[in-house]
Amino acid sequence: MLDGHEPDGDTQYRIGSLTKTFIAVLVMRLRDEGYLDLADPLGKYLDAGEVAGATIAQLLSHTAGLASETPGPWWERSPGELRPGLADILSPAPHPAGRLFHYSNPGYGLLGRAGRPAARARLEEALRQEILDPLGMARTTLAPQEPYARGFAVHPWAGRHAARAGRSCRADGAGGGALSTAEDLCRFAVFLLDGDDRVLPAATLAEMRAPASPPGDEAWAGGYGLGLQLFRYDGRVLYGHSGSMPGFLATLCVSVADGVGAITLANATSGPDIGGIALDLVRIVTDNEPRLPDRWQPLPEVDEALLALTGPWYWDRAPTCCAWSPTGA
Repeated sequence: MLDGHEPDGDTQYRIGSLTKTFIAVLVMRLRDEGYLDLADPLGKYLDAGEVAGATIAQLLSHTAGLASETPGPWWERSPGELRPGLADILSPAPHPAGRLFHYSNPGYGLLGRAGRPAARARLEEALRQEILDPLGMARTTLAPQEPYARGFAVHPWAGRHAARAGRSCRADGAGGGALSTAEDLCRFAVFLLDGDDRVLPAATLAEMRAPASPPGDEAWAGGYGLGLQLFRYDGRVLYGHSGSMPGFLATLCVSVADGVGAITLANATSGPDIGGIALDLVRIVTDNEPRLPDRWQPLPEVDEALLALTGPWYWDRAPTCCAWSPTGA
């Protein structure tokens, strides 16, 4: 419903809390490069008052005990510029740090500031340099760029259609301020599946996927790692993140075991089960399409003496073929 432009893979949508995964990737890059340690307290980087002892890892995994939202008016109903300071985004911590999972938007607002040495002062510049440009994600931004979808809502009792104005986000948008497109998020999904040494290696992504707090019981359907949500659905464990902003819904999930990802975007405030649709897309593809073979890679260097033993060998007329593999099989 864009004037003169049907939505397509290049149409921007607000992605809400899916932004958190980008922030987590940025923080993990800083960790891998030696700028910070996940065990560092927040107070090492910010004057954060009573939550100064919360660690970077706890903020990434929502186990720092921080409140879900900022104090004062509900942030979705007020411009982000009303609360520009750190003290304005911190409510008293409702839980002891490190004890349990408690989703916190202000926690990622703090990460967006703490995870930036002076040389990387502006959040969007850091995201652009460290993640977006290397992955070819030119249409992922913190401010809308045409063509972009406008947020919509429908009156629950009258069928009235209303536009929802986009809101500025607290703490430079680190908790949920990004916009992206289906094409860009496909590139990000490929990165989450395979890693990219220009951004993060596969080993660091595997670390981010590990549950950071106990899932609760054997029937768990969701969990959280370091900036990644965990979804258990139809016998699969998938990784990614959901997101919502007034007028928008988004979900990205990938199945590492199947090599498949799904993205769903909607400019709606509520209604469509965006998360369920994304999970179903993965199931439908993996159940009905053969998996593409892994990309061929040359073997590492092999001892020439071992290579000399490969090929056909004969005991009288009975052939035996010897081959070499890096696994020894």
